Order: sequence, then structure tokens, then C-alpha cells
Amino acid sequence: MATDRIREAFEKAKSEGRIALAPYVTAGFPELGLTTDIVRSLAEAGADVVELGVPFSDPLGEGPTIQASSHRALTNGVTPETCIETVRDIRSAGIDIPIIFMGYYNNILSFGLDEYCTSASAAGVDGIICADLPAAEAGPLQDACDKAGLSLVPLIALTSTNKAIEHACKRAAGFIYCISVLGVTGARAEMSDRVEGLVNKVRGFTDLPVAVGFGISTAEHVVEAGNFADGVAIGSALINALADGDPSGAAERGGAYIQSLTPGTSRKVVAN
Repeated sequence: MATDRIREAFEKAKSEGRIALAPYVTAGFPELGLTTDIVRSLAEAGADVVELGVPFSDPLGEGPTIQASSHRALTNGVTPETCIETVRDIRSAGIDIPIIFMGYYNNILSFGLDEYCTSASAAGVDGIICADLPAAEAGPLQDACDKAGLSLVPLIALTSTNKAIEHACKRAAGFIYCISVLGVTGARAEMSDRVEGLVNKVRGFTDLPVAVGFGISTAEHVVEAGNFADGVAIGSALINALADGDPSGAAERGGAYIQSLTPGTSRKVVAN
């Protein structure tokens, strides 16, 4: 099952005494045709899971960096169909890293829930994160994911109630994604000191791995998160690296950035 590939990636990282890296890249950014090389570079540099952003015209959970990458990808002609085809290309290239589509419900609903999930799974997608769909309203998408063998990874916020956390964890698969800040995505100087408490609370409702994201940008952040979480998601800082220069060098820059984080992944304290 697709779910197993995500779980196995986190288990492998844990067995090696390190926190898993889950970088985010927008499909079709900075240019069409580069995404497969970028994903290969991230995997070779030490990424354990890749979140592949499905561009959307109103990405309300994103800060300016990822919003801009999404706009550019849309300008480049990227659609959900393009993203599915991109994953097919990634798998055809022999790249086996778990891939999670991260996007917004309107795209999925317009495509058709069952068709979207079935097509994504057939192409080689392992899971879905739907940034604007509360777990309490995710039943139909959860059903479609279950039928297609996809993990539906929930987002849990610092403001989530115990009831909301319990509900989100009940049918989750792959891992649980804890948002480390109040607000949208974007690189920040410091991680919130409240996120450790959120992760510990989540562990009371599930035995799935728990990752933290939003605002993670440095090896020091990775070290800090390694004291209590199983993985970290990195988005805006990586998008900045991909954008900082000629597109032909984007894959190399992305790999170098992920490689700069790997010294922080080893940890003495391993979360249970």
C-alpha cells in the first residue's frame, strides 16, 4: 500500500537515530520540466518524503513565498493533471521517495474526489494534505483516499481542541502534521515554544509519526524539533533556494539546501 511507503520512511529515519526531512516543492516551479530533477536532487541530498504542491489560485494557508511559487506555476500552465503526470515521470525515472500532494480542496472537488485520488495513486502518489479542509469535514475525501490506498495526512494547529485532535487522528494515515506557528507558511527566525506541547498532546491520540512544519528553515530548527517530533516539513526556505538564480541550477541549489539541514537531523533524544 502507498501508506506503507510513508510509514517506512519515518521508521527508517527513526531506526537511524534521526528526524525525517519532508521538503515541499511546488510542481512546475520555477519552470515546467524541472520538477523531476528537483525531486531527485532532494532525495539524493537526504530528504525522506517530498511534499509536492499542487498550485492553486488562492492558497490561503501560504505566505508570500509559496504564494508566488504557486502563481508562477499556474502561469507556467500547471494543472492538477500536470501534477499527476509529473509524479508519473518521477516514478518512471526510478525515484522511489514517498510523495504527498499538498493542495486545496477546490482543485480536488473540481477534479472529482474519487477520480483525483485514483489517478494520483495510479501515478505513484502516496498521500494527500488538503490545507483548507478541516478534519471534521473531510469524510468524503477520506473515503476516496481509503479506496485509492492513499494516506490523508491531517493538519493540526496550535489552537486545535482535544476533540478536534482526536477526530483528526482517528482515520489519519502516514503521519500527523503539526503546524508550529499561528499564521501562514514562511521562513522564521525561531520556532514557537508551544509546538512541543502540541506534539505531546497529539501523541495521546495516535501512534503515527508526528511532523512539524511552517517556519522551519535552519539546521538549528531541525535539531530543536528532533527533541520531540519525528519529522520536519520545510517549504519557504527551499522555494527561496530554488528561485535564487538561473532555473537550470534549481535542482542543484535545492539539493544543497537540504544537505545543509542534514547535520541537524541526528538526535540523542528519540521520540516514542
